[in-house]
Amino acid sequence: MDKIVVTNPATLEKLAEVEIWDAPRVEDAVRRAARAFDSWHRTSFRERRRWLLRLKDEIIKRKREIAEVIVKENGKPFVEALAYDVMPVLEFLTYFAQRAEDLLRKELLDIGKWKFMRRESYLEFAPLGVVGVISPWNFPFSLSMGPIAQALMAGNTVVLKPSELTTLTGLKIADLFRDAGLPQDIVIVAPGDGRTGDALVRSSVRKIVFTGSTATGKKIMSLAGQDLKPVVMELGGKDPMILLKDAHLPTAIKAAVWGAYVNCGQVCCSVERLYVHKNIYKEVLDGVVAETNSLRQGNGMDPETDIGPLISERQLRIVESQVDEARKKGARILAGGERNRELKGWFYKPTVLTDVTPQMQAIRDETFGPTLPVIPFESEDEALSMANDSPYGLTASIWTANLARARELASRLEYGSVSINDHGVTYGIAQTPWGGWKQSGIGRTHGSIGIREMVEIRHVHTNRGFRMSNPMWFKYDRKKSEVVPAALDLLYGRGVRHRVKGLMQALRRASS
Repeated sequence: MDKIVVTNPATLEKLAEVEIWDAPRVEDAVRRAARAFDSWHRTSFRERRRWLLRLKDEIIKRKREIAEVIVKENGKPFVEALAYDVMPVLEFLTYFAQRAEDLLRKELLDIGKWKFMRRESYLEFAPLGVVGVISPWNFPFSLSMGPIAQALMAGNTVVLKPSELTTLTGLKIADLFRDAGLPQDIVIVAPGDGRTGDALVRSSVRKIVFTGSTATGKKIMSLAGQDLKPVVMELGGKDPMILLKDAHLPTAIKAAVWGAYVNCGQVCCSVERLYVHKNIYKEVLDGVVAETNSLRQGNGMDPETDIGPLISERQLRIVESQVDEARKKGARILAGGERNRELKGWFYKPTVLTDVTPQMQAIRDETFGPTLPVIPFESEDEALSMANDSPYGLTASIWTANLARARELASRLEYGSVSINDHGVTYGIAQTPWGGWKQSGIGRTHGSIGIREMVEIRHVHTNRGFRMSNPMWFKYDRKKSEVVPAALDLLYGRGVRHRVKGLMQALRRASS
């Protein structure tokens, strides 16, 4: 049996070897989860709420232990593991446990004129069955547990395939479900690599929820499409931050630096392009460089560390390649721009670039690393045009004291989530939908929209006048051919005069 070797990216220490699940083992997991679904979907929302809140209590009790596992195999600072991996999960579990019943309550539809014909329609929401979740390595706990919480509260069961780079966090999730005493097999963790993910997509799961790169997302979508398996995908980003000339600069500068380098820039909603009005460009650029140079890089278990390593040598080479290409094409590197060779692992110094152009990979392609290109603009229209000039559309932000103007500009940005005077934090707000436009994804997670991705929608229509035959049933004759056009004028004609005329014609032809 092939094995995954899990490595600490800060120290390059081997942490564990874990067996890779092959296709038969994945399909067996799906069958077990399907058997668990038979009883789980019959539980009440109240029962599910009780189980998820028990799980939340277990996570609170073991929060430091969970964070330490994340830090060791992902590299991020300990405080980030707590704040951006553990805390969102507590938020999701609390919100969906408390609100899922209301969000999935039967919904009566307003069917307009049809309700006067003794008819009614409503929607009800039925669980899918087994949901396959394929989660990434950058936020291995929150991006696994968010979809799981929504799927479970909707009545589904889950097979989770964690990233091979953060397998231990996936196994920790399995431990938490077991130790919290939740029903067996409602969540099964299937460790493995791309072959395991392929097997999960090909399996009999009813839906795939994937977070990861756009390239991998396209492959999964193509594979899932072979049997019309629906997908929800949160993919790449190249997210812009726009600073208007009246932005509060001390706050905006700190936000830009945090947004670019949090989790070593390995965030789908990182600030990957900073657009600054020309009147404040020099002040912002100087502030960004100073703030960047003050950051401390090192092992995430050190409480003084601001930035940890990249997840792997492969990711480090991607960042190196983009920065080197930008340098060769004329970009200036004002901070960083190289590996941090004083540290053992996959460390790249936080990097500020200027004099960049749209043709450079650092502006065009997702970097997923600690780089911050800073670009001046002259007008708001120019800033919006540059921001929208991307195949991606996950998140964006606008910074200004004029909130009314910011909302007008936000409506012109081609992004799934736009923040005003903040950036990227709405992922952790369980009530708000999360997902992207264009090549940043399909569907949404979180909020009422997200949990409805976890159900089938059933429409039920009732004709309470069931003893009356429909006059439009067979057989057709000349009279019906004359009455129907008049009835269309009555029902849909523009203006009272047109409708009254239709009524008179319908009555006359019906009685003739």
